[in-house]
Amino acid sequence: MSRRRGPPSGKERGAGSAAPAPGAGRGRAGAPARRRTPRAAAALPTKEELRRFLAAQGRPVRPGEIARAFGLGPHQRAALRDLVRALEREGAVAPAGRRGVAVPEAVADAGRRAGAGRPAADRPAGGGRAARLPEMAVVEVFGTDADGEPLARPVGWQGPGRPPVVFLRPERPGQPALAPGERVLARLRRLGGDRYEGRTFKRIGGAAPARLLGVFEEGRIVPTDRRQKAEWIVPRGEEGGATPGDIVLAEPLPGHGFGPRPARVVEVLGAVHEPRSVSLICIHAHGIPDLFPAEALREAEKARGVSARGREDLRHVPLVTIDGEDARDFDDAVWAEPDRDGGWRLLVAIADVAHYVRPGSHLDREAWARGNSVYFPDRVVPMLPEALSNGWCSLRPGEDRGCLFAEMRFDAEGRKTAHRFGRGLMRSAARLTYEQVQRAADAGDDLGLPGGTLRHLYGAFRALLAARERRGTLELDVPERKVVLDPRGKVLAVVPRPRLDSHRLIEEFMIAANVCAAEELERLRQPCMYRVHDRPSDEKLEGLRLFLGGFGFSLPASGRIHPRDFSAILQKVRGRPEERLVHETILRGQSQAAYSPDNIGHFGLALPRYAHFTSPIRRYADLLVHRALIRGLRLGAGGLEETEAARFPETAEHISQTERRAAAAERDAVDRYLAAYMADRVGATFAARISGVTRFGLFVTVEENGASGFVPLASLPDDRWFHDESRHVLTGRRTGLTFALAQPVEVLLAEATPRTGGMVFHLLQGEPRADATAARRRGGGRRERSRRHG
Repeated sequence: MSRRRGPPSGKERGAGSAAPAPGAGRGRAGAPARRRTPRAAAALPTKEELRRFLAAQGRPVRPGEIARAFGLGPHQRAALRDLVRALEREGAVAPAGRRGVAVPEAVADAGRRAGAGRPAADRPAGGGRAARLPEMAVVEVFGTDADGEPLARPVGWQGPGRPPVVFLRPERPGQPALAPGERVLARLRRLGGDRYEGRTFKRIGGAAPARLLGVFEEGRIVPTDRRQKAEWIVPRGEEGGATPGDIVLAEPLPGHGFGPRPARVVEVLGAVHEPRSVSLICIHAHGIPDLFPAEALREAEKARGVSARGREDLRHVPLVTIDGEDARDFDDAVWAEPDRDGGWRLLVAIADVAHYVRPGSHLDREAWARGNSVYFPDRVVPMLPEALSNGWCSLRPGEDRGCLFAEMRFDAEGRKTAHRFGRGLMRSAARLTYEQVQRAADAGDDLGLPGGTLRHLYGAFRALLAARERRGTLELDVPERKVVLDPRGKVLAVVPRPRLDSHRLIEEFMIAANVCAAEELERLRQPCMYRVHDRPSDEKLEGLRLFLGGFGFSLPASGRIHPRDFSAILQKVRGRPEERLVHETILRGQSQAAYSPDNIGHFGLALPRYAHFTSPIRRYADLLVHRALIRGLRLGAGGLEETEAARFPETAEHISQTERRAAAAERDAVDRYLAAYMADRVGATFAARISGVTRFGLFVTVEENGASGFVPLASLPDDRWFHDESRHVLTGRRTGLTFALAQPVEVLLAEATPRTGGMVFHLLQGEPRADATAARRRGGGRRERSRRHG
């Protein structure tokens, strides 16, 4: 959280002065008194000295006054102008009055004084200056909303909590669209809460993107991000060998005036029409490292198998791996047998990545930078080089591999009675798939595994599942989409990925091992990289209450909320038309899971402590947990070092960010593959449900394959539309048509753009109300009048 800084100390600014002290005495308006004897011109002030001087004035100041205040000569005026312009670009000062400049707060004060005589209804309501943004402020664009309009945050935010979000209005005709990194001085109007609407008063530059990703089209670059509307012009001679239809990386060139800004092509990545270009676009769009340094590759190539010395020999235990059909690396293996008193003994063995990736090595630095592997339909961007991820750290059947293992004992009701960790040598008995295991379990077949292995695995699973149900965990069923490709990479189908008991079996075993890892590290008093998940925020809970209230469901007070409260609602909605929407909305209403060295528990799993232990081949957090266990249990080389432990807070934040980056890239890839698949079906009609309601239009999700797209307001019947934000409803004042969340609709696919992953639909039906006036009266809540687009 940002803290408001106090005034600079005397050591920072010179004893006793509230602003820079270019002269000994001070005249009017805080300026130094003129010297009567000639002297050489003073040195140009620094940016910070100039900013503090302007802040001390509290009003617009003209360049001549600044020059006199700092004793600058005429020959320094040009350098002073450059200094002021640099501060403007950074957002530290803003133009004010005729040729004057001031800090943004002073500009806002002038605006407030000018508006002081307005009627109260025209002035912003509530909130003091500290809790609100001024009427004019410098903001920086950080992205776009679903409609492609720029989103911004105030520059230099030092208030409590997260910075407010500013929804910038579109630029005037003829002006290029704003891109992320640009700064503008904007007039602001509060929309409610921490949201503002902004209108550009003056563009003041800012950092343009270091690299641009787009498709080269006859002298211009069209962005691959559907949220970006600004195109870039490529001057003659700057094409870098690109031909129309190539995906390119480019860098901005200096440019002024109206129209698209210039850029230079620096790398050609491939042709946009190639099926496998989708994941390539996502890798570069999200900044995912996909090339290993030569030093890291050399370290991986030197890896060899481990010896049995200092390890527990598990090669007699018929451990098996169970993964997806398309899995290429196998880093966890499981085994179970009946234990005394009707309980179960369970073994989870994990590839010993810490043996190969030592702290401070090139491999370690690269794994830290990546944070995790990223999975696309046609490729994987691994955290570790292939020599390890698909080689020595992959638990291939019939081959000796080093491992860390968790041996756990549970009673017949799934309560853990004991656990221990060790470092071992194992040999996988079989490589199984989820589908194969499920078919065998349904048929009562043990797949020829020794000692009833499969039967015992399911017995242990049922015990753990009973304990999970008693615990009251949050069971969300949001279908994952699977993209089916032909050998050339063309999309054959997009289907829901099945959720089998074999998936849940492995999930329960991994959760059990992860809990034991966190408990063991606490027992050993070792640092732990926890996987934490906070309860939903009060704001999100209020939104969920409003949404669920529309279906007749209620939630307890925020202080008494428990995952089983959501599970009870999901049970009641099972089989109803709005089931999927309720699942998705409850999922969106949860807090985001993250990594942290400080434990707050895991709300979704209803667990007081939890850590990731089971996938060090693809998650850096798990590697840290392995190293901490090795150090705490004195299991040999490769343990956690003090310098690593000291960096846990920084590492936790970093790997949480890389995880979110990977998730966004994976979703983006599926959306683009879906758009490519649907592009051949433009003009076709589909059964869909409304999955989002905004004042700009509707979001719909196709029932058949989960494809999502936008229905622009301009495509709806001509009417004056009112958006009821609390009830997620769009109502036509004249026609009485109403469109609500979860409402079934029939849609026509109007556009599908694989380059961006965007889809546009048109509605083919509505539900008119007989009495539009009554419908509006029943709406209640906060309504926002929408602009008619088009």
